[in-house]
Amino acid sequence: MAKILITGVAGGFGLPTARALIAHGHEVAGSVRSRSGPKADIIAALEAEGARIVEMDVTDTASTESGVAEAIAVLGGLDVLFNNAGIGAYGIQELMSPEDMARVFDVNVVGVQRVMRAALPHFRAQGRGTILYTSSLIGRITAPFYGTYSASKWALEAVVECYRTELSGFGIESCIIEPGAMPTAFFDGMVMPKDTEREAQFGEFAAVPAMSARGLAQMLEATPDQRPERIAEAVIDLLARPFGQKPFRTVVDHTGVGPEIERYNTALHDVTRTVLTNFGIEEMLSLNA
Repeated sequence: MAKILITGVAGGFGLPTARALIAHGHEVAGSVRSRSGPKADIIAALEAEGARIVEMDVTDTASTESGVAEAIAVLGGLDVLFNNAGIGAYGIQELMSPEDMARVFDVNVVGVQRVMRAALPHFRAQGRGTILYTSSLIGRITAPFYGTYSASKWALEAVVECYRTELSGFGIESCIIEPGAMPTAFFDGMVMPKDTEREAQFGEFAAVPAMSARGLAQMLEATPDQRPERIAEAVIDLLARPFGQKPFRTVVDHTGVGPEIERYNTALHDVTRTVLTNFGIEEMLSLNA
C-alpha cells in the first residue's frame, strides 16, 4: 500500500479521494490551510478515519516546504503526491482584476510549483514516485466566463508536460486527471470580478454569466453520475495500474464532452511523441502508457 499526500484534502475532490484511498488500505496525509474555521468538523472526521492532517498554504513557500516535510515525516515516507489544491474563477474576463487573476495563478500554477520543489528531492533520492495533478476539461478548451481559470489550467498542463519528460529518467511518473464540471464546494470559493463600474458598460450582457451558471447547475442536477466520487475512483484505478504503465491523461466526465477531449488528447499525444522522436528524446516519455 502507498504513502500518499493530497493537497487541498478537506473539500472538492480531495475529501472523497482521501476517504476512498484510506478504505483501500493506503496511508494518507492531507493538507489544509488551517485546522480551524468552517471545515474543522470535516478535518476532525478525516483524522478519525485515519488521515494525517498537515497545515500548508500553497501560496506561501515556507509553509509549503514545512508542510510537505511534515507529511513525509508523519507518513514515514512518500510514494504518491496528488497536487489537488486549486481555486476557481468565473465571470466576464475583462472584469477580472489583474490582482484576482494573479491570485488564481498563485494557487493553481505557482502553488503546484512550490509543492513540487518541496517534494521532488525526496522522490529523486528514492528513485521512484508517482505524481497526480487535478486539471480540468477546460484546461484543454476554453468556455465563456472561465477565461482566468482555463488559463491557469492550460498553464498547469504545460508545466506538467515539462515535468513528465524531465522526471521520467529519475523514476518519477506523471498523471493528469481532467474532470468535467462537478457539484463541489469548489464553486462556493470561486474568484468573481468585482468591477461594478466597468460591468455597467456591458449592459444586458452583464447578466449572462449568472444565467449560464444557473444552466450549468441544472445540468449537473440532471446528471447524477457527474459527482466528485468519480475522481476518487479514477485515482484508485490509476494507482492500481503497474508502475510506468499509467496513462498520462485521464478524462473523468459524464456530460458528453469527455469523448471530444479524449480525441484531442490522443492527437496531442501522437504529436508530442513524434516531435520528441524527431529530436531523438522519445525515451523521456517512457514512464507513461
